[in-house]
Amino acid sequence: MYETLAIVAAFAAVYSAVAGGLERTPINGPLVFLAFGVLAGPIGLGLLDLPIDAEGLRVAAELTLALVLFTDAANADLGVLRKSFRTPQRLLLIGLPLTILLGFALGRLLFPELGVLEVAILATMLAPTDAALGKAVVTNDAVPAEVREGLNVESGLNDGICVPILFTFIALSAGIGPGETASSIAEKLVLDQIGIGLLTGVGLALVGGWGLRAAARRDWLAEPWTQIVLVALAMVSFAVAQVSGGSGFIACFAGGLTFGALAKRHKEALLAGAEGAGSAVALITWVAFGAAVVGQHPEAFSGRVLVYALLSLTVARMAPVFLSLLGLGIRWDGKLFIGWFGPRGLASIVFAVIVANTGVSGSATLSAVVVCTVVLSILGHGLTANPLAAAYARRVAAGPGA
Repeated sequence: MYETLAIVAAFAAVYSAVAGGLERTPINGPLVFLAFGVLAGPIGLGLLDLPIDAEGLRVAAELTLALVLFTDAANADLGVLRKSFRTPQRLLLIGLPLTILLGFALGRLLFPELGVLEVAILATMLAPTDAALGKAVVTNDAVPAEVREGLNVESGLNDGICVPILFTFIALSAGIGPGETASSIAEKLVLDQIGIGLLTGVGLALVGGWGLRAAARRDWLAEPWTQIVLVALAMVSFAVAQVSGGSGFIACFAGGLTFGALAKRHKEALLAGAEGAGSAVALITWVAFGAAVVGQHPEAFSGRVLVYALLSLTVARMAPVFLSLLGLGIRWDGKLFIGWFGPRGLASIVFAVIVANTGVSGSATLSAVVVCTVVLSILGHGLTANPLAAAYARRVAAGPGA
């Protein structure tokens, strides 16, 4: 255990020293973390012996995603968002359902041995985008603000919206109980997951914001402890929502937006510690994913699986986005840019572990597709984030005729 700890800690120290330089290149953090996990894991040098099972990976991925969602939402520019809210609205209400439908159609074509509900589960698992993997774009000032905020809000809410849809399909695959209907199951899950998540996130953020303001007026805030305020509030929001039957992811994003609007004066100092903690947890999660999942299951990259993963990242995402943004005045290259930057990551990993634990038929195939898609997303989106953002910014600056 101590050998593994020493290796991971040394890797974290080295990466921390060169992170600023790497961020200016096409190589992003998750790509480096994943590659290190595979290289140092069982099929590589065999240096890492991570005592982590599927449940442990799910918890790590959930907490990482919760913290990223909260901090990204708290850092959002609400002024820009109010002016361009139609973009994420269209992406969530039109683009997301179309992505699930197109993913379902492709799944039925490529995996005829899977049942209708199993393919629906697969399409839903790969519909949400990843806030952490998309950070290189949403924090890049070269990208127009309305595009950045649109992608940020979309990635913050679509995983929470997909939770009740996924659980509905899982419940239907297990069979409908007496006195239940498919619509009643779906209605209850949607109301519980979204409603409780929103109420929990906003309520706790209001309490936390009021408490911090009161503490600041009395000069009670101590510098070391301000570094963990947002981390603790994000974890409380996530855990309370989950225990209450709601979506912890929606709670974190809604809570982050609320807290960011309330704590404008101290937001920058508070976010510094939370973002650092989020980066540390993300490093551990992606290293573990590389060593314990990708490194031990190379068979996941089979022919049909690879084809579906590529289609999921391109056609199944980009066509619905392009259609959903028609009539908003966004240039064609802007629509393609938004469509391409729909990375799959932590939410899909969490969903895959949940599905595997429920014993859904064909879960081995479903997990293989998710693993393959996430790995390709880390490679493709990681390597293209900075170059494509710079190219898109140049085209926008050149004017409509560019």
